[in-house]
Parts: sequence; structure tokens; C-alpha cells
Amino acid sequence: MSRRSWGGSKRSRAPFNGPFNPCPSGHPTTYPHRMLSMGADELDEAVASVVALLRPAVDRDWTGVDAAGLEWSCRQTAEHIVADFVAYATRLAGRTEHGYLPLRISLTSEDGLHTADNTDILDVIAATGALLGAAIRTAPRDTRAFHPLPFRSANREGFAAMGIAEVLLHTHDIAEGLGLPYEPPAHLAEFVLTRIFPDVRPGPDHWRNLLWATGRADLPGRARLTEWHWTNNHVLDTERLRLEGVTPAAATDLSAGGTGGFDWIEGGPFDGTREAAGMVVKSYEAGVHRPEFGLYVLVRREDDRAVGGIGFHGVPDEDGKAEVGYDLAEAARGNGYASEALSVLAKWALARDDVRSLFATIEPSNTPSQAVIARAGFVKVSEDEEQFAYELRG
Repeated sequence: MSRRSWGGSKRSRAPFNGPFNPCPSGHPTTYPHRMLSMGADELDEAVASVVALLRPAVDRDWTGVDAAGLEWSCRQTAEHIVADFVAYATRLAGRTEHGYLPLRISLTSEDGLHTADNTDILDVIAATGALLGAAIRTAPRDTRAFHPLPFRSANREGFAAMGIAEVLLHTHDIAEGLGLPYEPPAHLAEFVLTRIFPDVRPGPDHWRNLLWATGRADLPGRARLTEWHWTNNHVLDTERLRLEGVTPAAATDLSAGGTGGFDWIEGGPFDGTREAAGMVVKSYEAGVHRPEFGLYVLVRREDDRAVGGIGFHGVPDEDGKAEVGYDLAEAARGNGYASEALSVLAKWALARDDVRSLFATIEPSNTPSQAVIARAGFVKVSEDEEQFAYELRG
């Protein structure tokens, strides 16, 4: 990412801004409101398409046929989809934070006398998919619940993407085992990739890309994966704020003038956050994005309103140095939010083995941002007529 476009720009003359680059006038640009999907509609579409595909094959033997690439039969794989839907729905609806719920799914009739046949299993997939969709639709935007990899939680979009991934990918496995042709709508695969596979370089064929990302297919120029996991967005908490990692989907929306799925205070997001989002999109498209070293939106915990952005210009260099940037909507300035967020982000980064120091550049005229960086413990290491450079070492 270019340091020039995130901070230190000679055209920056806002009364307060961090190293993110504001618009020349110092005032945010007005954009039309856009809505970013939370994923419930996409989940409904995925489940309906899968049930339609498998319904004509209910008279086949699902128990004696292995699903492709798995040690499960086709029936066991279908039962796994059900178990995942129930687990995701209950954790999200219950806002479970600390681990798995002690649930066991038994596909038998209510009286226990009838074992589910293939038709029953498809009906249960449809029903439990609807339960997960309802949990996604009714969860407040700030809801997070437990998921083990990699940051121990997921939001409602993350649970939607995981649910879509489970049903699409395991239907692929079942269809391969039964010899059925299967390719879901490309935008469903794209939804999954842009939410929970932020480090996977996009390609023209979203479905093939998702199969590759989960070790199920080859792609030209890319080694086949033998291990993989998806990545929900990273969140860091402060006393008053949540630093919410921005996914490629949210970054694309922000850079195009949307909200990124956040509820912004008046005047937000400032242009620096939009430019930083555009840099996330570029790194994602190049296949070099690492989400924990991307952009975070600052959200007030008291009212779930977004007030600014903070993050990195990119991954640490070979010396373990990473550059930080931040900005706030004008209405949020003067409350100590930037210092609070920067201190927590710096503490998290410097606790990592791959980060040895952080630095930032600020214009000489930007005294409020200089105060922010000093309160976070950074010290000035150089200066000239265009910019001051600050560093914080671990």
C-alpha cells in the first residue's frame, strides 16, 4: 500500500486528521447510501438450489456411497450440513461467546420410531437453513458469537458465509459422489470468498476459486491446498470502542461510497477511511491482503455508531516495521477516540513475533494528530518541512 495515499500528503489541511488522507477541503464527501447484504437472502438461495438439485436423487443409496474427498458417506455429509446449520443458528441467536453448545442432532421422528430417509434429510436441511437465516436477520449488527478459527468469534455476516460455504461445498461433495453435475450461482461463492477468505486472491471463476480455497480443485499457477481454514474478521476491544476488521466486501462498498455495513455518525466516514478501504481492495485483488494488517472501523460500544478508521498500510516489512494510519469523522473528534484506538492496536501489534516497531508520518501543521501519536507512546525520530516521522518500538 502506498504511504503517500494514506498519510503525509501535502494537500492535507484538515483541523484534525491522522495519517489517513482527507479530502483537499478538509470536509467529507457526500455519497449515496448503499446497503451491504448481511447474507440471509444468499443463504436462502443456496439452500433452495441445493434442495432442488438433490431432490431428484432421493431414491439413490446415500448411505453406501462416499462423498467425494471425504471419509463420510453422502448421507453423513448431508447430516453434517444439518448439524452445522443448527450449531451456527443457536450460537448466533444465543450470542454464545465462550465455546460450543452441548447439542446433539438426531435425525429420527419425534416418537423415535422412524429414521429419516433422504427426503426427510432434505426437508431438515431446508428447515434448519431457514432457522439460521432467521438468526442472521434478527441479530443486531454488533452481535458476535463463538467460532474457533482464527479469532474466536464471528459476526452475522460471518455466520451467513460459513453456512453458505457448508451447504455449497458439501453439496459439491455429495454430488460428486452421486455423479451429479453441480455448479451453484457464482455470486454465492463470491459472497463467501469476500467475507471469510480475505487472503485468497480472487479470480474470474468464483466457484472454482472457492473449490481451490478449500482444497477441492486445482487452479493454474496455484499449488493445490492440503490444509486450509476460513478467516472471520478480526475485532479488538477498547474501553469505549470496538475496532472491527473490514472484509474485502465491506472495503469494496466503502471505497465505492457505501457504508461498508456500518452505521456512521454524521460526516462519516471521512475520506481517508474510504481511501484506506480502496487500498484493502487493491491488496485483496493482488492476493497479498492479510486481514489483521488491513483496515479497522472504530465503532462506539455505547450506540454501535462508527466514528472513524484505523489500520496499517500493509504487512510488516523484512525488519518487522509496519506503518499505521487513522482518522475520525469531525463530529467524533476531541473525545480521545483516536488515542484509545491507537494504543490498543499498537499493543496488539507489538505483541506479535512479526512486528518489531510501528511508525507513522504526520504533517508539521497537524498538531492534533501529533498529540494523538504522542499519547500512544510514539516518539519523533525525524522531521523535515513536509512531514514528521514517529516510531514506537516493542
